Amino acid sequence: MKKILNGNQIKIIAIIAMTIDHLTWAFFPGFQHIWYVYLLHIIGRLTAPIMWFFIAEGFHYTRDVKKYALRLFVFAIISHFAYDFAGGISFIPSGFFNATSVMWSLAWSVVLMVIFTTDRIPKWGKILLIILICFITFPADWSTIAAMCPVYLYLNRGDFKKQSLTMLIWVVIYVAVYFIFMDKIYGLLQMFTLLSLLVLKQYNGERGKWKGMKWFFYIYYPAHLFVIGLIRIMLGNGTIFP
Repeated sequence: MKKILNGNQIKIIAIIAMTIDHLTWAFFPGFQHIWYVYLLHIIGRLTAPIMWFFIAEGFHYTRDVKKYALRLFVFAIISHFAYDFAGGISFIPSGFFNATSVMWSLAWSVVLMVIFTTDRIPKWGKILLIILICFITFPADWSTIAAMCPVYLYLNRGDFKKQSLTMLIWVVIYVAVYFIFMDKIYGLLQMFTLLSLLVLKQYNGERGKWKGMKWFFYIYYPAHLFVIGLIRIMLGNGTIFP
């Protein structure tokens, strides 16, 4: 069967799903147990795995890993303030969950990919660095999962079945943490993240004609969060993210 979606088209799907999800948090803050709120958040579950997948693709295709990582860290810092403003969260992290955006974990994921693929670091050193990075990324949105899963998506690149299994394993871990420590129903809802595999399976390996998509996403992500923050304030809501 011919694969019909290029990278740009899949990223547009992720952007639309993300926007729907974040608008839902703004209008229905916290864990609201309403069926149509569940449905809107289910749509939003498409976004994160697509981001993980293309971080792995970006690492494969980049000509300069240092510039790639630096760009992501700058993006993560900008996005931290946008994410916290959107959610009504303190800019200085004070908790163990959702203290900063997923971009923080994704930036560190690139560092992890370097660690996993280099021969310059001894095994014991790799283990220590991996544990440290897992600790550093734990408070971010999607936590350590968003740092580790892209690594294994990269290591299994070219084998979609193994990539799918990789995503299943990491999502189940995230579901367990969410279920135990945050909200049971919303924890189970995270399983719908796997719907993204239906989209990613259609990836034809092409970037798409528009070369500006990369920069569009870098701008859109913090910009849309800033707008979400303004909506939150206008609605008189406090913290909207769980």
